[in-house]
Amino acid sequence: MEGLGEKKDKAKKGGLEGADVNLEVNPHGNLTSASSDEKLKDIFHHITSSKTTPAVINYGASWCRVCSQILPTFRQLSNKFPKLSFVYADIDECPETTQHIRYTPTFHFYRDGERVDEMFGGGEERLHDRLWLHS
Repeated sequence: MEGLGEKKDKAKKGGLEGADVNLEVNPHGNLTSASSDEKLKDIFHHITSSKTTPAVINYGASWCRVCSQILPTFRQLSNKFPKLSFVYADIDECPETTQHIRYTPTFHFYRDGERVDEMFGGGEERLHDRLWLHS
């Protein structure tokens, strides 16, 4: 059973760290989390200005059951595709920059600084295939 102090620590954490999901370690450093609008704006700027690294952004929410189910797979796939940049953005933590997101989870795929594809909903195989296609 969690103590009050442990609950407060979880409440302070945002993004991937705040997700109530057991996630495996990412040794490649190609997985980041946007826990605020400013952080997500910085990530967008990096993706659009650095046209060398393809990227995928996973827009989710802590209350979304499908998001919680696909998040461990997203983390595992970040290890399988080290040449892609993986970003998790919680729509509740980035309300200004994610107001265009209508479904969770939504995945946006970027190549050469441009959004080239999107995927709605979960599905481990679908996500793997899209990542393979864009890597």
